[in-house]
Amino acid sequence: MTPIAPALQAETERLAHLAADYDGLVAKLAALGAGRRAPQVGQHFPGFALPDAAGRFHTLAELLAPGTPLVISFHRGLWCPWCRVESAAWGDAAEALAAAGSRLITISAELAGQGTALATRAGGLGLVDVDLGLCLALGLVISIPAELAATYREGGDDLAALFGGSGRLLPIPATYLLDGGGVVRFAFVDPDFRRRAEPAAVIAALGSA
Repeated sequence: MTPIAPALQAETERLAHLAADYDGLVAKLAALGAGRRAPQVGQHFPGFALPDAAGRFHTLAELLAPGTPLVISFHRGLWCPWCRVESAAWGDAAEALAAAGSRLITISAELAGQGTALATRAGGLGLVDVDLGLCLALGLVISIPAELAATYREGGDDLAALFGGSGRLLPIPATYLLDGGGVVRFAFVDPDFRRRAEPAAVIAALGSA
């Protein structure tokens, strides 16, 4: 399985003109402890009920009912270059994930079916975190400066249109592996959205799930 770190780094280098803005934001988030309240390895993942793009709700209890380990991946959305890298990698890893006895759930707050497009790319079931409600409950939401939101908008990514609301709130990308009982066996949470979990590392952790 090809590591995704080089492709993530390539996107970071391509967007080097934003590095100072990103580095400053990440430093502030780290100082504030962003993501530290999120579920940890050994804890039960909190229950939830989220709709898919068709409006059908799925609960964590329902998804875990067959006793199958779940990979849950929280994304900023297809507008994000690093999410595109990660979701494509999960698509490439879909066969290996299934062979290891698990399935992928992607969660995004994007509107207008974009969450489904991301899930299709990743080879999983896509759920919509309306108004970032679940991410807020999990401690996986950050606020970005108005200047950065304006930069995104000027570049063609109007976050208010993509997510609704102010366009200033974004999820922290995170990847979880839950065992059949809903206990977290692998967790990757990093407020630096340029870094992501390697699918190969998640699949390797299935041995303990």
